[in-house]
Amino acid sequence: MKTKKIIASWPSVTPSNLRDVAAEIWSFLTPAAFVAVEGEMGTGKTTTIASLLQAAQIDYFEGSPTFAIVQAYLSSTKGKIYHLDCYRIENEAELINLGLEELFDETAHFFVEWPEKIKQILPFQHFWLYIRTNPDLSRTLELYHDN
Repeated sequence: MKTKKIIASWPSVTPSNLRDVAAEIWSFLTPAAFVAVEGEMGTGKTTTIASLLQAAQIDYFEGSPTFAIVQAYLSSTKGKIYHLDCYRIENEAELINLGLEELFDETAHFFVEWPEKIKQILPFQHFWLYIRTNPDLSRTLELYHDN
């Protein structure tokens, strides 16, 4: 059975410090990391991933790939990066037809919103980034890794 080990926590993330937090998150990631990004609707998953891309020197952000599901980027410092939004995946048959398992075989970084929709094909060991909204509307971010 997998357990999750906390790596780092940021208790009061705001738009003004999100870029710094994103740079710190990168410092914990391994090459070719898979990061499952979890949070309720509206907690800032896409905004956080946009900041992670900026920290990887990606100057353009295509927005959430809600309809396309996958958006690919190439970073001069991090290599291939994929942003996935799995919200619209409705069943296992649809998941199989998308070919995501083959995509996950690539040597790349993956940031995946709504990973619970693809839990049956998640890599064995990966990172989890949990985002929660605080009462003051700042966010708490917690980074874990599967053991």
